[in-house]
Amino acid sequence: MFPNVKKSLYQSKFEHDACGVGFVANVHGRKERRILDHALEALCNLAHRGALDADAKTGDGAGVMIQLPQAFFKAEAALLNGGQEPEEDIAVGFLFLPAKDQKQAATASQILEEAVQSFDMEVIGWREVPVQPKCLGDKALSTLPAMKQILVSRGNGWDDEMFERRLFLARKVAGQRAREEGVEDFYITSFSSKTIVYKGLFNAPQLAQFYGDLRSPLFETSLAVFHQRYSTNTFPTWRLAHPYRTMAHNGEINTLLGNKNWTRAREQEITSPVWGDHIECLRQIIQPESSDSAALDNALEILRLSGRNILHSMLMLAPEAWEKMEGMDKGVRDFYRYHACLNEPWDGPAAVVFTDGRFVGATLDRNGLRPARYKLYEDGLMVFGSEAGMVELDDRLIVSKGRLGPGKIMAIDTEEGRLMDNDEVKKQVAAQQPYGQWCDEHLVSLADHAKPIESSAKPINILDLTLQQIAFGWDSEELKIIFKPMLTTGAEAVGSMGDDTPLSVLSKRPKLLYSYFKQLFAQVTNPAIDSIREKVVMSLSTCMGHRRSWLEESPKHASLVRIDSPFLLEYELDALAKMDHPDVNPVTLSCHFPAGGNGEALLSALRGVCEKASEAVDSGKTVIILSDRNTSADHVAIPMLLAVGAVHHHLIREGKRLKSSIVCETGEARDVHHFACLVGCGASAVNPYLAIDLIRQWAEDGELDVSIEEAIANYRTAIENGMLKIMAKMGISTMSSYRGGQVFEAVGLSDEVVEECFFGTTSQIGGVTFEHIAADAQARHRQGFGDPDGAILDEGGHYKVLPGDRGETHAFNKKVVQTMHKFLRNQERESFLDYLEASEKRDPINLRDLFKFKDGIQPISIDDVEPVENIRTRFTTAAMSLGALSPEAHECLAIAMNRIGGKSNSGEGGEDAERFTTRENGDNACSAIKQVASGRFGVTPEYLASAQEIEIKVAQGAKPGEGGQLPGHKVTPLIARLRHSTPGVPLISPPPHHDIYSIED
Repeated sequence: MFPNVKKSLYQSKFEHDACGVGFVANVHGRKERRILDHALEALCNLAHRGALDADAKTGDGAGVMIQLPQAFFKAEAALLNGGQEPEEDIAVGFLFLPAKDQKQAATASQILEEAVQSFDMEVIGWREVPVQPKCLGDKALSTLPAMKQILVSRGNGWDDEMFERRLFLARKVAGQRAREEGVEDFYITSFSSKTIVYKGLFNAPQLAQFYGDLRSPLFETSLAVFHQRYSTNTFPTWRLAHPYRTMAHNGEINTLLGNKNWTRAREQEITSPVWGDHIECLRQIIQPESSDSAALDNALEILRLSGRNILHSMLMLAPEAWEKMEGMDKGVRDFYRYHACLNEPWDGPAAVVFTDGRFVGATLDRNGLRPARYKLYEDGLMVFGSEAGMVELDDRLIVSKGRLGPGKIMAIDTEEGRLMDNDEVKKQVAAQQPYGQWCDEHLVSLADHAKPIESSAKPINILDLTLQQIAFGWDSEELKIIFKPMLTTGAEAVGSMGDDTPLSVLSKRPKLLYSYFKQLFAQVTNPAIDSIREKVVMSLSTCMGHRRSWLEESPKHASLVRIDSPFLLEYELDALAKMDHPDVNPVTLSCHFPAGGNGEALLSALRGVCEKASEAVDSGKTVIILSDRNTSADHVAIPMLLAVGAVHHHLIREGKRLKSSIVCETGEARDVHHFACLVGCGASAVNPYLAIDLIRQWAEDGELDVSIEEAIANYRTAIENGMLKIMAKMGISTMSSYRGGQVFEAVGLSDEVVEECFFGTTSQIGGVTFEHIAADAQARHRQGFGDPDGAILDEGGHYKVLPGDRGETHAFNKKVVQTMHKFLRNQERESFLDYLEASEKRDPINLRDLFKFKDGIQPISIDDVEPVENIRTRFTTAAMSLGALSPEAHECLAIAMNRIGGKSNSGEGGEDAERFTTRENGDNACSAIKQVASGRFGVTPEYLASAQEIEIKVAQGAKPGEGGQLPGHKVTPLIARLRHSTPGVPLISPPPHHDIYSIED
């Protein structure tokens, strides 16, 4: 059906980890050998937070970062320089080089040396790093890089910051040249006059065994950052071990793809006096193929070197939940308000330890989803990390101890010799500029300019309304089941889970593009957020307009428009278009292609919209409104998601994305998933004009039990709460982080579509091209405008099976159900074959339906096959609760699995204690696997004791990241008794366990 796409299922974008992290430091700034010793001890005591390969010796990675021991390396420099020791501090670069290709290793060394010299620095010499490979496991040994250190002298008259910037530039230029010349396995772990990183593919105890330098008494430091890596879904490598050049990290950045895309968009906008003529060298801020931690390190490093200190930079990238936090200092709130105009948060569960050689500190994500504990001793020693007790010291000498809370930060200034708590750090950083004044003078709120207008001010043409609905793919079933409940209840409709219709790529009916995108969700190491109980950390607000250079600060950086919701009503869109503000200059671009046009016509029109958007930005337009209004017999609407994605990435590629925001005025969007897709692919706001027109028409016709105003308000509330839920199930707290984050996987989109419009989105199997998308749009359009007088809304058939060929294909159609019941009644082989034929001889529903057995394979003897009795022991049933299943079905599954030696799973609803003992006839109705879900329904000591396995459901199965729900009419007296509830009352599980947030807990 579609071209074959050969891909590996592994992609580097999947790199995440969960680890042990911390630091040891002297708050007075004294450099001591014991600091490193304690850090190595702490690291070894966090070895259980890492993992071992099957060879029982190769770890996922471990490392330390310390202040550069100048005495040690000056002595080494003297050995390389005829016995003459440098007077000034020197810098050291630590290189991983190709071990099996000496020519490439030599090329890489030469590239770096030339880069160093091009920035007016002198190379003192090269040093072979003394190592002990015998301690390594087989996997680590087979990938062991060659290791060298380059020693570089300081230029005349340079201060520390100038020297650090030149070293950074040399590293950037060398890395770029190495990629251009095809040098592989070239990586610089650190290149600084302040710090040095020793890391690798170790388990913790191997680090000091491998690197002889770490045992030198000259390795004195006042701070040491350490990290033990646990790769949850990655391939461990030497370069992915932590610490990186400024930080070590335990957690996951959920917004990574969006952060990378926005950082790429910023590259053309960056200006900074501290870089002068070298600004071009900074352009690729995030290094290719970097993990989430490495990408965050790249961003933190460039902010720090561009004039802000590391504390300021860290607070920019990982702000606390400031918008709804009562009692926050006004100056700190103004700091966050201003910096929200500069960048989106790097959001996700994270404990980050950071240092620039002067400051060492740690911060926790806004939700506080990683452990971070500390102890301060009488002599000024501080131990901070993922666990208490990492270093064996006399607890009687503890001065203070505690843990970081959500969004909190602490730091030590080793130059001034003082410990800075959360309030001191934030107030000091917030006092650097009059951020509040800048925001008050330049940042405007759309709510202050948008005044509601009369709902009935605009007449509606009923015929045109129907034609528009048909052209945009609305159907009567969707209106009844999905749309209307939102208007009356202010919430999404509730229904049973399960979808037996084809994937959009396999459907014979024209599908909206949104249906090809599947929302990702947080899992195990990365918890969902409860958007209801943890609403204080959630935010739908964002800023629109021209974003200026990320590396500078000025009053003009705050010259933006702030909106409180991505859902815009017509009067708000009108106010935006007419706003009297020097830096808000909107333009509306029509998104249509000719009726009868094919894929080439669609792509041509799409690129035309992109070019117009680019020209609009060049002419000073700061808000681009993409509109599919005025869809007519001659003009077919470009799918709005396609238009948003194409314009978003076109402007990124041209380096203009930060100069303008994207707003959608569309008749397509009507449910929460549509809004999520549009915002997730780059839109700042959406005006669903057709949905609002329909609400007005229904209200005027008396089809609603509420007023127009109430219906529109309810609809908006349902969409907004749905957006919060979708963000939360991926562990994302803010709309500005979700926007452009592309937190989806595309199922059934071709590479050409993804590359053009959704760059970076995972699409594993290929699929529909622009030709298919155009054909679907044209089919919907013909259905409406082909015969306007006879046009009626399609019946739908996605949720309910319709007779004959009407509606969508369903796996459990009438024929399948009838033949199944017939077989169950008479138990005859012929009836079973009829059921089999009805089940299998249908249109494909899932990808597995396309699989076929290969021809020509020689069978093997049945004696060589594992006995069926052994195979059955690995059978388990799906975790379906008593409530989702009837008592009879739930019990039948348990008895059947126990008879054949498999395991049934109780699901999250508990189980009657009567089933825990074997019955007189020998049947055992006790589920072998007992599930513990976030609601803890039915969980008792007796329930747990009856289990052979206990399954903790961290991510909901049926509705991942959202929590499960059992409607009230299903809560019978039996179920209420087992779940310790009341009959008839709906039961809802929270999205996460509020006491289990990761595998660490």
